[in-house]
Amino acid sequence: MLKLSDWPLAARRRITGVFTDIDDTLTTDGAITPDALQALADLKAAGLHVIPITGRPVGWSAPFALNWPVDAIVAENGAVALLADKKSIQPLSGSRLLLSKLYQQDAPTRATNYARMQQVARRVTREVPGAVLSEDSPGRETDMAIDHSEFAHLPPEHIAAVVRIMQGEGMNASVSSIHINGWFGDHNKLHGARWAVRELYDRELDAEMDQWAFVGDSTNDVLMFEAFAQSIGVANIKRFEAQLSYRPRYVTEGERGAGFAEVAAALLNAAHA
Repeated sequence: MLKLSDWPLAARRRITGVFTDIDDTLTTDGAITPDALQALADLKAAGLHVIPITGRPVGWSAPFALNWPVDAIVAENGAVALLADKKSIQPLSGSRLLLSKLYQQDAPTRATNYARMQQVARRVTREVPGAVLSEDSPGRETDMAIDHSEFAHLPPEHIAAVVRIMQGEGMNASVSSIHINGWFGDHNKLHGARWAVRELYDRELDAEMDQWAFVGDSTNDVLMFEAFAQSIGVANIKRFEAQLSYRPRYVTEGERGAGFAEVAAALLNAAHA
């Protein structure tokens, strides 16, 4: 991984949009920091597209989609897009703005998969010592999550056991910095990014990959690190470095929200250099 200061000026000037993970990338100790929130606002004010893409659930992500200066939030590892808009597809009450929800799976498929996931969840919590559902599970619609580092702690061998059970049941499984996520379907963060660009802007991401950057922090960001030539890890990714099958091209000096703010500054400074 190269230092962020090695990011070429010409490459930074081409960037028109940023995808970013949320947990331990925008957030520090579970909350977004003022510098990271200001960085989002500065990127938007400069005319860049900004789309957080996360394993967090729809329910958890909804207030941030309404209140953060972002185009949308893609939640549950690419399954659902949330965007604040005057024209609502499925309006959620309780806000001045309506929040639209776009799904990759139709309603019958989601219902079938949800029932299957509850069966897997019961098996995981029964068979793996210490395994518990994440505290944000009530807000999940298309995936399940086992807590390994947010409020509970699972050792590596138990994390691996959870992944084996999920995969043995035909699920996709992904390990973030805090959760083990499992879901039915072929979507993931990269598919979700492609889908979001198509749905939001009526464009194909693959035709403009050199115009987008991705910022992440964990093993569940590997697909994005590999796909985006302009990929950046915040400094705390170094604790996962040995587990990464593909590393980000650049790494920040600061961790978590401070690292994201570095990325935003590098992009914004390029316009004036």
